[in-house]
Amino acid sequence: MASHIVGYPRMGPKRELKFALESFWDGKSSAEDLEKVATDLRASIWKQMADAGIKYIPSNTFSYYDQVLDTAAMLGAVPERYSWTGGEIGFSTYFSMARGNATVPAMEMTKWFDTNYHFIVPELGPNTKFSYSSHKAVNEYKEAKALGVDTVPVLVGPVSYLLLSKPAKGVEKSFALLSLLSSILPVYKEVIAELKAAGATWIQFDEPTLVLDLDSHQLAAFSAAYTELESALSGLNVLIETYFADIPAESYKTLTSLNSVTAYGFDLIRGAKTLDLIKSAGFPSGKYLFAGVVDGRNIWADDLAASLTTLESLEAIVGKDKLVVSTSCSLMHTAVDLVNETKLDSEIKSWLAFAAQKVVEVNALAKALAGQKDEAYFAANAAAQASRRSSPRVTNEEVQKAAAALKGSDHRRATNVSARLDAQQKKLNLPVLPTTTIGSFPQTVELRRVRREYKAKKISEEEYISAIKEEISKVVKIQEELDIDVLVHGEPERNDMVEYFGEQLSGFAFTANGWVQSYGSRCVKPPIIYGDVSRPNPMTVFWSKLAQSMTSRPMKGMLTGPVTILNWSFVRNDQPRFETCYQIALAIKKEVEDLEAGGIQVIQIDEAALREGLPLRKAEHAFYLDWAVHSFRITNCGVQDTTQIHTHMCYSNFNDIIHSIINMDADVITIENSRSDEKLLSVFREGVKYGAGIGPGVYDIHSPRIPSTEEIADRVNKMLAVLDTNILWVNPDCGLKTRKYNEVKPALTNMVSAAKLIRTQLASAK
Repeated sequence: MASHIVGYPRMGPKRELKFALESFWDGKSSAEDLEKVATDLRASIWKQMADAGIKYIPSNTFSYYDQVLDTAAMLGAVPERYSWTGGEIGFSTYFSMARGNATVPAMEMTKWFDTNYHFIVPELGPNTKFSYSSHKAVNEYKEAKALGVDTVPVLVGPVSYLLLSKPAKGVEKSFALLSLLSSILPVYKEVIAELKAAGATWIQFDEPTLVLDLDSHQLAAFSAAYTELESALSGLNVLIETYFADIPAESYKTLTSLNSVTAYGFDLIRGAKTLDLIKSAGFPSGKYLFAGVVDGRNIWADDLAASLTTLESLEAIVGKDKLVVSTSCSLMHTAVDLVNETKLDSEIKSWLAFAAQKVVEVNALAKALAGQKDEAYFAANAAAQASRRSSPRVTNEEVQKAAAALKGSDHRRATNVSARLDAQQKKLNLPVLPTTTIGSFPQTVELRRVRREYKAKKISEEEYISAIKEEISKVVKIQEELDIDVLVHGEPERNDMVEYFGEQLSGFAFTANGWVQSYGSRCVKPPIIYGDVSRPNPMTVFWSKLAQSMTSRPMKGMLTGPVTILNWSFVRNDQPRFETCYQIALAIKKEVEDLEAGGIQVIQIDEAALREGLPLRKAEHAFYLDWAVHSFRITNCGVQDTTQIHTHMCYSNFNDIIHSIINMDADVITIENSRSDEKLLSVFREGVKYGAGIGPGVYDIHSPRIPSTEEIADRVNKMLAVLDTNILWVNPDCGLKTRKYNEVKPALTNMVSAAKLIRTQLASAK
């Protein structure tokens, strides 16, 4: 019985790639140094899977930034502004597309389906010229083969690549991206030919868009693409991999009718209905089923007995020699190796499996199906499953009762937003186009050292508080000198916006090295929600009150919202997600009320990940949005009219949920806008009325580029064309923690200057 891994984490067990990338970007190391780190990481990953007994080992799932950007490079789809003149695409062009440079902005970045991973959105048009411009897929296959590992090269499929793209600037929004299919397939044919010549016998096309709601024209594109590639693929075994949701019946029918395809990969964790489809609609005779039974998106140990039962039922349908045990999706969405967690509670640790352990689980299931079951391994797994089900630390009856009591109320504030804004303005006395930032300020090396030493008990609590107080004072002074209207304390006490809160809530556990890539070199360390959630003590009140005491200007209290804490954590899988979310909402509600009692007049409850959690299928949207929006309202339903509630969202497509955003009933929302070519504004051009305060971001903080005053003023004027003056705020796209002060200060200076310039113009126009 064979085993397969869809993909593997890229950063390395100690984030080796992250540090190599940042060193290269800072000019401290060479391209050769970066490539050496990458080569060593790839070799260790391939060896690990080979040693574990995995038969179908992926290659070309490693990336210096993002697999969709890699595909754009392979196709030579470089926007003109990067002045690429042809040939093999190197780091300079590649990273300019990802991050921008001193003269041109980066390409748009958005969420990869419903995960916290981000991809670079290709920009295409009728005049885009395609050419084979990155040989990465072939080179990595050869690299693995030279090490004695025969891999399955992985490519983003041609149809998903186009469906995930967008019309380039200046191209009609109605441009049919699928019309470019015939233009990109010749490049795919060149890649396939080179892989065959190098000795590849299998090839994997990731076509995750097959799980979306596709129309007949889009489904026809899959048939057309793989029919056109049929002769090129002759002699190869072809796997089409899908993940993140169940595959609709029509898509299943289209996929399983493709003559050129040998095998189909399905996510049987988030796509449980696919299992029913396979059983009811049948499975094509002679084809392979790559059964994704081991969860690639969470850290819980697999219930091996349950998975084995599922696999045995599938074996009866597809045949013993045609069933391959696989992960539900790439393991890049989970942490790397549980071995590195030497301080994690032993009971909780026994319930977990990171990427390295999931590789072992996959192979153990494959061996069990082949009659070589490791009885001791299965017994230990069953004991861990039983321990988790019965552990008293998982359940808190008081919390469950409080969450159950939420039913029957929509938890709206008593007064409408227009009246609240009037009351808040009388108290805050803000100018037209008030300026603010999103929360965090640069996280310096010194600041990280202080937090690290405090955690390691190398400095006292008094020394830690003194250092953080000094940093807050510096951030407050900078903002006052810049003349920003509503201040933030900069979050120097926080390494991560979710981890910080999880550390202070019950029901959460934390890892030392459970890092997961979010985008580029950015890694996050999601907390683990293993039990019922409550707030034993105030979490931010001390720091917020301290910061407010340093200034007469309004100081935001900064919180992470319940939906974002949920979506950016590894969540318990033994109860519905919405039940856990309601528990978190009640905990945040207590914090909001304590901040208000402490004199904080502006409280921001970030819901950066609300859109990210939207199910991939439209039929499931309403239920999710109902409980997600309700959870946000729970957090602030009890505050006074004069307390201004902000929220923040970033790096997703918000236009399709704008009415749910309005339904959140926040007083002010700041929202990413600039990197996505201001497409957020289109929803207001189309007539949606928004009565609360709103701050569409005026510049992209994920790029080192510093925008000019004129550029920002131009963006603000575009906003004023569709939004009322009295509701518009001026702010960056997102928090500033990833930037340096020599980038932040001039960018914010220009932002404030732009706001003042337009205020003057508005006053003179009266």
